[in-house]
Amino acid sequence: MMPANNTRDELQQWASAFGGKTAWMLSGGRDVISYRELDARANRTAQLLLSIGLRSRDTIALRLPNCAEFLELCWAARRLGLYYTPVSARLTPVELEYILRDSGARAFFTEAQTDFEFPGHMYEVGSDRGAGNDYATCRDAFDSNVSLPPSPVGKDFVYSSGTTGRPKGIKRSLSVDLMQEARLSQWIQAFSKHDAESVCLIGAPLYHAAPLRFAMRSLQHGGTLIGMSKFDAQSALATIESNKVTHSLWVPTMFYRMLALPEAVRNSHSVGSMKCAVHSGAPCAPDLKRRMIEWWGPVIWEYYAASEGNGATKISSHESLSRPGSVGKAVLGTIRILGPDGEELPVGVDGDVYFEGGPKFHYHGDPDKTAKSRDARGRTTVGDVGHLDEDGYLYLSDRKAFTIISGGVNVYPTEIENALCSHPAVADAAVFGVPNVEYGEEVKAVIELQPGFQAGDEMALRLMEHCRETLSSIKRPRSISFEARLPREENGKLYKADLRAKYSHQATEIK
Repeated sequence: MMPANNTRDELQQWASAFGGKTAWMLSGGRDVISYRELDARANRTAQLLLSIGLRSRDTIALRLPNCAEFLELCWAARRLGLYYTPVSARLTPVELEYILRDSGARAFFTEAQTDFEFPGHMYEVGSDRGAGNDYATCRDAFDSNVSLPPSPVGKDFVYSSGTTGRPKGIKRSLSVDLMQEARLSQWIQAFSKHDAESVCLIGAPLYHAAPLRFAMRSLQHGGTLIGMSKFDAQSALATIESNKVTHSLWVPTMFYRMLALPEAVRNSHSVGSMKCAVHSGAPCAPDLKRRMIEWWGPVIWEYYAASEGNGATKISSHESLSRPGSVGKAVLGTIRILGPDGEELPVGVDGDVYFEGGPKFHYHGDPDKTAKSRDARGRTTVGDVGHLDEDGYLYLSDRKAFTIISGGVNVYPTEIENALCSHPAVADAAVFGVPNVEYGEEVKAVIELQPGFQAGDEMALRLMEHCRETLSSIKRPRSISFEARLPREENGKLYKADLRAKYSHQATEIK
């Protein structure tokens, strides 16, 4: 029986059309679940959630690895009009407790035990201890063929990664109109063209917003979704070849890792099945993107959109090659570049990036932050800085919080990071400001080198010389340090606050 609240529920539609088709699996053929099984388990889970008193607009939280249970829980919440909050497995107990309490989660599904007492209903996923709160046992006590009460369509309730402060809960309005929900993602479907023939690969954890939304979109269109327990460059290429992957989601760090493989290894795997390789989550250096397009062909697409969902841009491979560094033109909302007094700035001038006419959002429990994300005309910003060219293409400079003010001049780290990443020895770069007595701040760079290159003063001097050829004096790093691996999350976000805290006390090393 079709659930009463979603007369066009896509999951049940596909389960009816081809129930035995694989909906989800982990790379290597593990954790396989069909559309029929996923649909049935989602409905059983919905009954479980109703039985413990959850109702529309309540929240559940999930701390799980990439697994079928993750998706069935999200789909059950979607059917009941619940919010589902994914939380990183890497959070400390203090960070986890903050999000659980701040979100108001009434049920928590976790693979690992917590170090604090959760006040709601907690279920262990994948437990072999025979505990009374074993999720699978509790779920399977319910019937899958039961009508559900009328409700809006549930949504993810994600928390920002907290790269510039405490994580913020991002809550979007719920709707009872499935067609309206579909229109909100039409901008990405217009170029990704997901369908029932799609085979979609996700190398990042589902607890991040972009991979989770990509996964749900794949299932809504009837495709087969393949996840990875942990990203590995060679395994990703092998999965593309063996499963004839057509769609994939990446962050630039993954591009670095795949390009760093020996050429013979890269060439031993066919990627010819790929139709649409999407990347987002962090700035992508123009040279890196050019190399990926040369390797994979014009199937690389980039979109710029925040977890807030207030607007979006997209850019194709061909556009990226002709406009290096751009994240494309607006496809959701209208971009406005505003100055400090709210005035609209001319072409080519950096300012605060606002979207006008995009979907609304609010920061959960923080009306002050919500108010600061809007101007007097209701246009919204998430704190990015950038400019438009004469044809409306957006170029991001950086997060406003990462802007370096040296001698009263604004310096934007992204341009410097792109310049450093164009050097063949550099795998990744982080640029930020550190204290300078004379100028207030000076430019600091921390580098992750490609395999086979040696860190040290000689390499720092070579990179300094490279910067002299490409950057004006105010933008050149005053010092360069090296790390074996920069602190990036799986969603591509770089934790500059950690680096800044580590290096702010150090004197200039290379001039």
